[in-house]
Amino acid sequence: MTGKFASRTRRMAAIAVAVAATVTAAACGGTAGPGEAAASGLTMWALSDQTTLKESVEAYNADHPDRKITLQLFANDDYKQKLRVAFGAGQGPDIFFSWGGGALGDYVSSGKVAEISATDLDTRRFTPSVLKTATFDGKVYGIPANGLAPVVLYHNKKVLADAGVQPPRTYDDLKAAVATLKSKGVTPISLAANSKWPTLMWHEYLLDRTGGAQVFERIGAGDGSGWTDPSVTKANQLLQELVDAGAFGDNASSLSYDQGAATALLHTGKAGFELMGTWEYANIAKAAPDLVAQGNLGWTAFPTIPGGAGNPDAIVGNPSNYLSISAATKDRAAALTYLKDYVLNDAQVDAYLAAGSVPPVNGLEAKLAAVTTPDKEWLQFVYDLVQKSPTFQLSWDQALPSEQADPLLTNVDESFLKKITPEQFGQNMSKAS
Repeated sequence: MTGKFASRTRRMAAIAVAVAATVTAAACGGTAGPGEAAASGLTMWALSDQTTLKESVEAYNADHPDRKITLQLFANDDYKQKLRVAFGAGQGPDIFFSWGGGALGDYVSSGKVAEISATDLDTRRFTPSVLKTATFDGKVYGIPANGLAPVVLYHNKKVLADAGVQPPRTYDDLKAAVATLKSKGVTPISLAANSKWPTLMWHEYLLDRTGGAQVFERIGAGDGSGWTDPSVTKANQLLQELVDAGAFGDNASSLSYDQGAATALLHTGKAGFELMGTWEYANIAKAAPDLVAQGNLGWTAFPTIPGGAGNPDAIVGNPSNYLSISAATKDRAAALTYLKDYVLNDAQVDAYLAAGSVPPVNGLEAKLAAVTTPDKEWLQFVYDLVQKSPTFQLSWDQALPSEQADPLLTNVDESFLKKITPEQFGQNMSKAS
């Protein structure tokens, strides 16, 4: 996939194959064009793979037959442009789905989004690091709407055991594991480098572990000179070091994530590791249920880098997706009722847990303790990972303004291919900023 918005398929709790142009789905309220709603209802836009979200709209409509929400579901690749055009023409939906970060911030700064105050609904129940991604100048402009999606290091336990390799705790452990797995004829790390954004995940963690979260926070705040920080260069050096060691095999640049080949390398035992978001768990469980049922799928936090300034408990990825209210809506009260009573309510929390996804709400200990499925260990791992993390850094292509995403992914790819030096990566991005 190319471009910033195309990369966002990974942010879903379960990845859906992109469908034709748009899918307009009626959630008990018919269909509508951009900005068009029933006479006494609301419009809402989201992506076509948001099944649990769709069910929440159906529940709301059943309880509010006179003020229904007309839900439109779009294919991933088309959504960003359609939303931009609609808001530009003053025809945006009343409620809309986003990834938070820089893209949502663009709409907030242009006055397109309504603030959600503490008197509107209780935002304290959401995980603070997740809510932060939709908070600007201390004000909340979106609430979490689906599961947590930090990036974790998966491993095939059988592959590692056969090679005598342990899950790495440090970067040096990872390099040693790479060398051993390669000597056994196994691709050490599966990577869909053709899609670019999976490679970006390596950049994000290597920088966070090397320089600490403050380096990208500086960049995200608009200081483009942050790209020339020595830790950015160091992170690129470490990635290129892995490339030189053969960590990603010989065909990484020909693998596209949406084709499922990179995922298959891990669950078929042809690769030892894969760095990917938590949605990959559902993909693997579907493609190789026996691997999960037999306890041969493993996972761990990203390794530490000795001497690095980063907190080893820090995580990167996608805190959640968000629902926001248009500042131009004619029925703010109805929109707030939906967000307050139907989004991540008790029934939705149970639905996400049953699907192997952890919703970003506090106080899930009792529910997690009651889980009896093979997913229990996984769910507890994700919950604990987020709860103890001092920072949850939003993926860079979402955190940055839209116009910086394409240069970012281009330079990520060129660094991986060693077409540019580690120093040139930072220089190029500083110019793009």
